[in-house]
Amino acid sequence: MTEIVLDVRDLHTHFFPRRGVLKAVDGVSFSLRQGEILGLVGESGCGKSLTALSIMRLLPRGGARTVQGEVWLNGENLLTKTPREMRRIRGRAISMILQDPQTSLNPVFTIGEQLREAIGGRGDEVMRTAIAALRRVDIAAPEQRMSQYPHQMSGGMKQRVVGAIAMSGHPGVLIADEPTTALDVTIQLQYLKLLQRLRRETQMAILFITHDFGVVARMCDRVAVMYAGRIVECGAVRDVFDNPSHPYTQALIASVPKMTGPIGRLHTIEGQPPSLADLPAGCRFAPRCPLVEQRCREAYPDSFVTGPDHTADCWRLTPA
Repeated sequence: MTEIVLDVRDLHTHFFPRRGVLKAVDGVSFSLRQGEILGLVGESGCGKSLTALSIMRLLPRGGARTVQGEVWLNGENLLTKTPREMRRIRGRAISMILQDPQTSLNPVFTIGEQLREAIGGRGDEVMRTAIAALRRVDIAAPEQRMSQYPHQMSGGMKQRVVGAIAMSGHPGVLIADEPTTALDVTIQLQYLKLLQRLRRETQMAILFITHDFGVVARMCDRVAVMYAGRIVECGAVRDVFDNPSHPYTQALIASVPKMTGPIGRLHTIEGQPPSLADLPAGCRFAPRCPLVEQRCREAYPDSFVTGPDHTADCWRLTPA
């Protein structure tokens, strides 16, 4: 079996407003193997980005706080590291591409200055390394781009620069937080192919965060479906698409437009996700689930094995 490079265990990250507690990430567990792309998918507000920021130890001060869990990277628990130790780990062992290049790049510094800062050091060798990093992500005329500012580049080009910065330290694990959201369809495809090529060349593991099942089908080896702070289903992409076991996964896949067959109304999921300040006692999806039973409302379901490396949290999967 391929080596596990990132292992997240029972991660809890909460917000603490003046009244109550908001359980944004509430018991998330998953593993990421070397050279694998794992898709983390779910609708907006389910906790995907906060999970990534918790792993990177980049939570905003005075906001969210990780209160429980472990994040093992190459045999070390990141949640026990000091801020100084984390600064040495970020960008080298693990790195992250944020979803909006407009806010990821500093508008008053050139591309070259921002790349050199990520690489560290000065001189001709750092310059050559920075140019090589831009060339690696298929940026044309990288020598000229080094002196340009972010506003002089297109959205797709800026996203490639962000990727070059994230991968300049040759990390073993890359977290890509919806990196194609701000790109048009043609540029999206080019960027996805770029990430796949870099994965093949470096055996880098990628946690790919998205809300788009189409991107998951094209990009990922495995997929974890997240809802209201919990991962409700996880398995190989083909298994989850062919045999979705959780009602939420079934509803998400049913809502994707079909390219063949008769034209009809798109499937919709009734209702709204629960408030993080008032989560149901049982299954988080129970208030919206068309297959809900009484036991679903009373206790959160166990995680049941539905196939090789495929699990889902649903009481209807209880063995007879």
